[in-house]
Amino acid sequence: MIMIGEIRDLETLQIAVQAALTGHLVLSTVHTNSAAATMTRLCDMGLEDYLMTATLKAVLAQRLVRRLCRTCRVAEEAPAALRERFELDRLSGGRPVILYHPRGCADCRGTGFRGRRAIAELLIPDRNTDRLIFDGADDATIERAAIESGMRPIFESGLLAVLEGDTTIEEVVRCIRSEA
Repeated sequence: MIMIGEIRDLETLQIAVQAALTGHLVLSTVHTNSAAATMTRLCDMGLEDYLMTATLKAVLAQRLVRRLCRTCRVAEEAPAALRERFELDRLSGGRPVILYHPRGCADCRGTGFRGRRAIAELLIPDRNTDRLIFDGADDATIERAAIESGMRPIFESGLLAVLEGDTTIEEVVRCIRSEA
């Protein structure tokens, strides 16, 4: 197993690919806005498409959102307009949609938040993804194909954290949109 802090140039990328081709599991970071954007970023760095499809096994994109303080969070039923806009009824599985908001207390130093939680999307390339890479598709096309193949987008992962009472919709939107 080889860990590379960050791949930001062609030389580092070539070393990582060579290690992967010789049977090593290579873990690294690449700064992009989504899992699908990683593939176009690697192409932009100069990686040949056939090498990418041969070595790339999974891409995890993540963001950290602030976690609501369990001591002082305030619950309220979600308004119909909000449920419709974010498709919360579909994601809640038929349960009532309860949203929590920060209040502030001594435990969270008055912020309403305490700690962080990761929200993520995992893209596992398949034959369709490989074909799109060979065709030079953009990241939006790759992302749509990955979603059709079962990938849960990072925004939806964030909304599930909201439904679990761990964070707020505002926090998810702030974290996702600030990187876009």
